[in-house]
Amino acid sequence: MKISDVLRSKGAGVISIKPDDTVVSLLALLAEHRIGACVVSVDGKSVDGIVSERDVVSRLHSDGTAMLTGPVSAIMTSNVTTGTMDEEVKVLAGKMTDQRIRHVPVIDADGALLAIVSIGDVVKSRLAELKSERDHLRDYISR
Repeated sequence: MKISDVLRSKGAGVISIKPDDTVVSLLALLAEHRIGACVVSVDGKSVDGIVSERDVVSRLHSDGTAMLTGPVSAIMTSNVTTGTMDEEVKVLAGKMTDQRIRHVPVIDADGALLAIVSIGDVVKSRLAELKSERDHLRDYISR
């Protein structure tokens, strides 16, 4: 199964935020859309960074509440792990597990942002794949 298969059922909408927007604005977006991370992008097409609830909590703990009025760029991860539509979900799951990340932006060959995949999306697709394999095996055995 490829990432494109996951996105076919999930959809490819991406919520992004500009690097200059405040962390308070980020929190509003995360709450409004009930998501755990946002792609940071100057133009909505590039991937300039990613910022998650975990980033906010970590910086809030180390820097205090003053960071809430600062820019998202101050707390974002700049070195972003990305995936492609043709990438196998198993490979992406391995990357996410090894790097302990929960959200991966999906880009095209030119680096343009297409979608975002969460660990929940990966687990859901893997479970569906395992169920399908189980059903095929059950049908094969009962013949």
